[in-house]
Amino acid sequence: MTNRTASVNGAPHPQFAFFRGEMVPLEDARVSVMTHALHYGTAVFEGIRGNWNVEQEKMYIFRLREHYERLMQGCRMLMMELPYTVDDLCRITVELVERNANRSDIYIRPLAYKGAEMVANLKLHELSSDFTLIVVPFGNYLGTENLRCCTSSWRRLEDQMTPTQIKTSANYLNSILAKTEAVLAGFDEAILLNQDGHVSEGSGENLFMMRKGKLITPVLEDNPLPGITRETVMELAQEDLGLEVVERRIDRSELYLADEVFLSGTAAHLTPVISLDSRPIADGEPGPVSTALKRMYFDIVFGRNPKYLHWCTAAVLNLVAA
Repeated sequence: MTNRTASVNGAPHPQFAFFRGEMVPLEDARVSVMTHALHYGTAVFEGIRGNWNVEQEKMYIFRLREHYERLMQGCRMLMMELPYTVDDLCRITVELVERNANRSDIYIRPLAYKGAEMVANLKLHELSSDFTLIVVPFGNYLGTENLRCCTSSWRRLEDQMTPTQIKTSANYLNSILAKTEAVLAGFDEAILLNQDGHVSEGSGENLFMMRKGKLITPVLEDNPLPGITRETVMELAQEDLGLEVVERRIDRSELYLADEVFLSGTAAHLTPVISLDSRPIADGEPGPVSTALKRMYFDIVFGRNPKYLHWCTAAVLNLVAA
């Protein structure tokens, strides 16, 4: 359960959400049981990280604009018209982060959804839309620094079935089933194949492997989400490490033979995979490329790398309880 207060200098600080056009106490951000999105998953969302820099006492929000640009793409797909621009959403997010004043890493969850209190209606164009934004404290999403993964029996959704290039709430049942299966079987995370048996992604992360000196990631035609962290990793690998980055189809068996495998995502950051289906990846330890990229990535998202500071939006916290 999410805490309704945050601690600021040892004193409780109320938490807020942006709901129906205004900042409200978190407990007042509620929807009706008649809400269309609750029944049918007619919603799109983003996961955005805020990273607390202790030395600077600033919250650095990573690639805020890019996340909202993707949210807007999802809105167009589901025929949602929000009364906000990307600039508006960025401004609202910074204001909410500053008001909540969490002095630890946070997860920012914008949600655009069909808010019409109407069931038994499957026509998107007849349904009104709404937007809400919450901020919650957030630590290590995967619960471990190195992952033991399994290949899921569930297959990744195909774009011909439902749009896989955006983050729709309905799509994530696919991920939830795969993740649950993996954890109940004693693993940390699942790797999903597409309908043709090619590697697609993790349950909530993009996948990379190092093989024969190249950094390889599944092609978008195999239906991974075109992740913002994925794009970041590809740029860092090319520009800073001088690696050749290849997007292509990956066979399941290639992962067993890879020099390194790692997953990337906003929640997951960059996390090495040390085994798959009880087979060690290489020597069963994090490899040099994933280790170097992880170090670079954390320097960037915490605002410690001037070269990439343009990817970070700084928030200065409001330490006076509202």
